[in-house]
Amino acid sequence: MNLLIAGGTGLVGRAFITQANQLPITLTTVGRRVTGNAPNELVVDFAALPTLPAADTAVCTLGTTIADAGSKEAFKAVDFDAVLAFANAAREAGVDHFLIVTAIGADPRASAFYARIKGAVESELGGIGFDRLDILQPGLLLGRREARRPVEQLLQGLAPAIALLTRGPWDRYASISAERLAAALLALCQEKTPGVFYHRSPELQHLGLQTSNSG
Repeated sequence: MNLLIAGGTGLVGRAFITQANQLPITLTTVGRRVTGNAPNELVVDFAALPTLPAADTAVCTLGTTIADAGSKEAFKAVDFDAVLAFANAAREAGVDHFLIVTAIGADPRASAFYARIKGAVESELGGIGFDRLDILQPGLLLGRREARRPVEQLLQGLAPAIALLTRGPWDRYASISAERLAAALLALCQEKTPGVFYHRSPELQHLGLQTSNSG
């Protein structure tokens, strides 16, 4: 499998690359800086992407927060503009299967700016023309980030208590580790049935565990 990934320096992207390196995958990272953990790495400006190498699958784990980005405009430049730039460039490179990590609650009609941008990019991706589009909407991501996010760190500390509240009808909000989510991404990379597919925490937990056990 020839695979492109954007967002390889982030929490999920790093876990994905580590796991993909153990499989017969030709992996190329596309990002603003090298990950130092992939055989082929392209350093790019997402506002002026070059022609990408031919591939059949692309994974996008690009994402930030308004606090980290510094403004709503800077957040949108990453979570909307850069994502769509990568998706369009990937399609031009022959990619017919695209996978993206967004977030639970993504909705283009949401009142919250974060959720609205996440939902808007999901809608736009559906019109690019991929044979298969997988949209992963996890709950809280667990793992150690390079950059400190105080609110997220607090929530991670409360994860065991939150887990008790996210059962039954609330299970789509359940937290998931970056490693488990990366394993779920790898499992979904193997799927070929055409269409647009949404995946939330319960299914992602199952897919990630299944992939980890089979490895």
